[in-house]
Amino acid sequence: MIAMSIQGHIRALLAPPGRRRLARWRVLVERIAGFDKSLRELNDQKLHNCSLSLRYRAKSGEPLDRLLPEAYALVAESAARTLGMRHFEVQYLGGIAIDRGCIAEMETGEGKTLTATLPLFLNALSGRGAHLATANDYLAVRDADWMRPVFNLLGMTVGAIRGGLSPADRRAAYQCDVTYGTAREFGFDFLRDRMLARRVEEGRQDSMAGMLGLSTETAADLPVQRGLHFVVIDEADNILIDEARTPLIISASGLGDSQTEIDCFRWSASVADQFAEERDFHTDAKRKTVELTAEGRKLARTLPGPENLVAIGQSHLYEYVERAIKVQREFHRDQQFVVRDGEVVIVDEYTGRLSEGRRWSGGLHQTVEAKEGLEITLRDGHAAQITVQELCSHYSRLSGMTGTASMSIREFRKVYNLSVVRIPTNRPSQRQQLPDFAFRTADEKWAAIVNETRDMLALGRPVLIGTRSIDKSELLSRRLAEEGIEHQVLNARQLAMEAEIVADAGQSARVTVATNMAGRGTDIALGDGVAEAGGLHVICSEMHDAGRIDRQLIGRCARQGEPGSFRRFLAIDDDILTTALGPSRVKEIRDSSAGEEELPLRFVRLFRDAQRKVQHKHFHDRQLLMHHVKQRKDRQTAMGQDPYLDTPGN
Repeated sequence: MIAMSIQGHIRALLAPPGRRRLARWRVLVERIAGFDKSLRELNDQKLHNCSLSLRYRAKSGEPLDRLLPEAYALVAESAARTLGMRHFEVQYLGGIAIDRGCIAEMETGEGKTLTATLPLFLNALSGRGAHLATANDYLAVRDADWMRPVFNLLGMTVGAIRGGLSPADRRAAYQCDVTYGTAREFGFDFLRDRMLARRVEEGRQDSMAGMLGLSTETAADLPVQRGLHFVVIDEADNILIDEARTPLIISASGLGDSQTEIDCFRWSASVADQFAEERDFHTDAKRKTVELTAEGRKLARTLPGPENLVAIGQSHLYEYVERAIKVQREFHRDQQFVVRDGEVVIVDEYTGRLSEGRRWSGGLHQTVEAKEGLEITLRDGHAAQITVQELCSHYSRLSGMTGTASMSIREFRKVYNLSVVRIPTNRPSQRQQLPDFAFRTADEKWAAIVNETRDMLALGRPVLIGTRSIDKSELLSRRLAEEGIEHQVLNARQLAMEAEIVADAGQSARVTVATNMAGRGTDIALGDGVAEAGGLHVICSEMHDAGRIDRQLIGRCARQGEPGSFRRFLAIDDDILTTALGPSRVKEIRDSSAGEEELPLRFVRLFRDAQRKVQHKHFHDRQLLMHHVKQRKDRQTAMGQDPYLDTPGN
């Protein structure tokens, strides 16, 4: 064992700079393996006692770094006994990276959920709790239930936070040693506790009860969280980067708009189609803005409408019209939102899931409601708000894991001071990339996708087809049905059937059409004989604004050394080109390719360049948002205000 340790130190010293960190950590892996062998001989009670001993040492002040090898070995042995799964060496490396405050980049299928049990257990030993923030409620509850036996055998409790839980249930979940949830729910609970603390400070408790000597603290008066100590951000690029532009807001009631404003929303939505581009308004495709021309303003003033429109100024009138035109052009049902039970529910562009409780700001949500002929909800003020970035700054220790961090190394370092560590795969990848196909029109692209699907079915291979939106998943579904190809559709409408659809997606000759829901956190197991036939084949029907989303979809195939393949299908009609280049440039490209059905390689490069351009714009937008948030926070702190509760509009 001593000889192995010496060899490990020598490797660490001689390794190239980029690999020295992993080489040093492999020395720790050897120490974990030494404990692992002795723990296998213990019965469950003695294993539990070892965990209690570690907890006592941690609470007595012994550094967690010193406890890491033994703690990780305990978790590995517990996982082997309760789940039949023993951690691989690369999972130990990932766990060490997370504990060291890094983003562990682990290829899809390498077992990040099991890896996270290692640093969660170690950091929960101090008794201050450890959180795992994942992308959605489904994954939070699934992972908590899945990993609970591992922690329970070692004497630790596990809780899960999800939407709809009562304050009492939330408090109980946070009191557990390990708590799974979403960054969204953690953030809202942080804000509610902060609002509660202010109410208590302002003396809003029952004074009569205090005079009678009774306790004034009820369950509703107690915070649900017990402090923010350690957090592992699962799918870190999605939560820390994609969601960074969306503040978490708790609304204040009683600040609704007047009937005049509601009439303005309805009127502007009803007349939006009467305004012609270029003549009445100009658009900036890159900035996604609409501005009325002189002719458009004149038209807005002369169109008939409700009598109370005269009560608002002309500049506000123009804003309503510009907003209505923007919504008509860019906000489409079953793409950006769905209508459920008479309400507009936003579809998250990165995950394909419904964003319960989220609302567009600046009157956009009400304009969408007016466009769809729904009841217009009164706009509320902000009682409290926080961004995910600000929430993370309140944790004593921050770390994360994802399969797609390398594209955002600079942003992780600059914004969160987090290094990205690429963890090697347990087995060599067998993923095969087939040449990209590009077409002039979407119709030609969908036809080619149907043909490739039929070819793969003939080989007995399952096919997963990724789409950008609900309406496109359903459009492709209709085309497959017309060709007699049996398939399943997975989008935000099939939440109840998600687990069942995913469970069958890897069976022989099975076709699944899905939005981004089939990306992050989805493990598609191959059925009998599928690996021999070539494994799962993934079809990417369109590039996303972020290349990381494409990589997540591609990562559904060829996991853990299994065979698999993927191909991208592109068309000039795709959103990515219009977003990056603008409609006029897209028209030029289409005209220049007249007479060509399948486009040459130079057009494929155009799509990749467009994606990089959009990614750069989004990065710039996030930097600008970060700057404004910091300015607001510094200004309010200097004024003695709470930057999370004393928000604009209060």
